Amino acid sequence: MALPKTKEDALAARLAALPAVSGKGWLVGARTEALTRLTAMGLPARRDEYWRYTDPASLNAPEAPVAHRFDASDEAAPFDGMDRLKIVFVDGVFDPAASDDLTLSGVTIERLAEAGAKDIHWAQGLYGVLEARGQSPVARPFAALNTAHATDGVLIHVTGRATKPVSLIYVHDSETSDAILHHCVKLEPGAELTLLENGPAAARFSKVLEVEVADGASFHHIRLQGRDHERRAVTHVFARLGAKSELRSFTLTANGRLTRNEAVVELTGDEGRAHLAGATVGDGEFHHDDTVFITHAAVACESRQVFKKVLMNGATGVFQGKILVKPGAQKTDGYQISQSLLLDEDSQFLAKPELEIYADDVKCSHGSTSGAIDETALFYLQSRGVPRRTAQALLVLAFLAEAIQEIADEEFAEDIRARLERWLARHGTKG
Repeated sequence: MALPKTKEDALAARLAALPAVSGKGWLVGARTEALTRLTAMGLPARRDEYWRYTDPASLNAPEAPVAHRFDASDEAAPFDGMDRLKIVFVDGVFDPAASDDLTLSGVTIERLAEAGAKDIHWAQGLYGVLEARGQSPVARPFAALNTAHATDGVLIHVTGRATKPVSLIYVHDSETSDAILHHCVKLEPGAELTLLENGPAAARFSKVLEVEVADGASFHHIRLQGRDHERRAVTHVFARLGAKSELRSFTLTANGRLTRNEAVVELTGDEGRAHLAGATVGDGEFHHDDTVFITHAAVACESRQVFKKVLMNGATGVFQGKILVKPGAQKTDGYQISQSLLLDEDSQFLAKPELEIYADDVKCSHGSTSGAIDETALFYLQSRGVPRRTAQALLVLAFLAEAIQEIADEEFAEDIRARLERWLARHGTKG
């Protein structure tokens, strides 16, 4: 079926602003296949089912909208003082001077820009593979665009238990930067890795993370999206889990003009576990969209989706989450909760929770609620001498607690709680 003229024109304009797919090595083939997928589906439009709540116009535009840099010098850098291997990208360009040596026991780390030129590489069995699988039943054009045109990224092969986390740091420097990064992580049976991500990355940022978690392996992912007020980002996490494996992914978002985070997870081995969570604080011209699709394709697997959004001064939050239980995926335990705390009447929360079940021995639930701050609890705190602004901050932190609890490592969880507490103390809440 031919693309509608509007989609065809939008895609042509977007691709014209990007370098043509070229080069040598295994990566060229993967990029060419992704471009074919993209050409068949076109860029998203508001009429598309999963873009009804989020306007993709600024993501479709050939050039990145201007985004002024945000001065975050009033707070310590995320994960500051923690022992980690740091890899720094400035506007999507690897910064070797600011990065650590890419050597870590039990882990091999390579740059996509270098490894992609080889004739044979382990990543050719992963790069673009999970992204392609994730295109059905819902098209994800920006993921295909990323696979075709990513300029760099990291390829991480984990064969044992990593001795410390790998930390990807994204620095936004140019007000018109348009960064496209693609990362692949492969964990062998029994391996374990914690991946940290933080920073605004660019004026407009596209990122894909593909993760293969083999039997008995464990992957922990903690992401702090930068506080730049005007940045725009579209990100994707594609993950496939083996038997008795574990995936935990948590994202904290504060500020940003537009953020769309998509996650597509397949539980393909018995007794796998996937926990995805997000805590969001949005103010003013802020639009944040979490779109999640989890497929249970094996026996006795567990999934949790816990997403909390605090919105004020006209901010908008979106949650679209689905649990698909395939035939034969008995004893599935699927849990999904999305909630918003609206601190004024101008903000809004739009939710689309879904369950699709083709097995009869399952335990699945989903719920979505939206409401104002508890005035009784607020009065209780104020009556005991707590200033209103402080009382509101305490209630906001209590509301976000369930999402933060999904972080397995308490040191990281406490760092995020403290960061949120300081942010709320500086900026306050409306009321």
